[in-house]
Amino acid sequence: MALPVREQFKYWGAAAAIFFLLLFALGDQLLPFFLGAAIAYFLDPVADWLEAHGLSRGAATGIITVTAIVIFVLFVLLIIPNLIEQAVQLFKAAPEIARNISTFLSERFPSLQDESSNVRQYLNGLGQTISERGGALLNSALTSAASLLNIVVLFVIVPVVAVYMLLDWDRMVARVDQLLPRDHAPVIRCLAKEIDQTLAGFIRGMGTVCLILGTYYAIALMSVGLQFGLVVGFVAGLLTFIPYVGALVGGALAIGLALFQFWGEWGWIIAVAVIFMVGQVAEGNILTPKLVGESVGLHPVWLILSLTVFGAIFGFVGMLVAVPMAASLGVLVRFLIGQYQLSLLYTGLSDSADPKAED
Repeated sequence: MALPVREQFKYWGAAAAIFFLLLFALGDQLLPFFLGAAIAYFLDPVADWLEAHGLSRGAATGIITVTAIVIFVLFVLLIIPNLIEQAVQLFKAAPEIARNISTFLSERFPSLQDESSNVRQYLNGLGQTISERGGALLNSALTSAASLLNIVVLFVIVPVVAVYMLLDWDRMVARVDQLLPRDHAPVIRCLAKEIDQTLAGFIRGMGTVCLILGTYYAIALMSVGLQFGLVVGFVAGLLTFIPYVGALVGGALAIGLALFQFWGEWGWIIAVAVIFMVGQVAEGNILTPKLVGESVGLHPVWLILSLTVFGAIFGFVGMLVAVPMAASLGVLVRFLIGQYQLSLLYTGLSDSADPKAED
């Protein structure tokens, strides 16, 4: 005999409360495990594909691990040093950029030529602050013992967790399925499948879109000679995960830098703008429809709200779990709405035949 609904609600509510308390209390400690699980989830289709072509799960995991190590080593040797160097140069160039902005505005708005102008003072102070504190912040982040320890922990624990979870992924899913309450197992499986489709479409798809666009922006901007093109491409690609933000921030940053680097050479400025226009056209018409699909079910406003709320409550770990939580909550809300519309609370007696209405 199944437990009453009220009793089940108590148990599931207590389990949810314990989960969020653990997430709040142990967020930093759980970060490597969340990242490892996310990587394993991202790579599970690749392992399944290799298994379907005759390899064992262990062999498939080994091939994926070796390939990932090679890619990571190449990334560390070729990309990260240039990325750090350009970031430091950008901090150092901030005062000059601020002066150029101030001069540009003063030429078109003579009232700003006054040294006591609030706008002029703000720009000068902003450039000096970024120059003084930005480089120091970057250097301290890279040289701090605690930061280095955290980075080492991430680079050691995350790959180990990812490899073990990728190796045992199918067994873990089967074990969880065995532990489902028997009365509700079919409904939970259906909801889990829908959540998986949503996450697969969004995380795997958008992750691939971010990688493609970030690489395209970095190579294209460096090819036209834009300073800090690698940094701009990295930022634009990373922020593409949040709808519209990557294009706005990356485009504004790239065009702003191009205006002061190529001032008077309008062809290069137009080229930078065209690079972002082509990237957005490709994302909207080719990449997102093909890799993400149109039935993901995550509205941009819902996604941004979840990132903001979970990030504010749980910090960086909250931002990592915001997307799966938003997808899960979205599926559950749609399920509850469907159940509500089938219930008497929604339909009332409207479906009953009304003899007077028929006459």
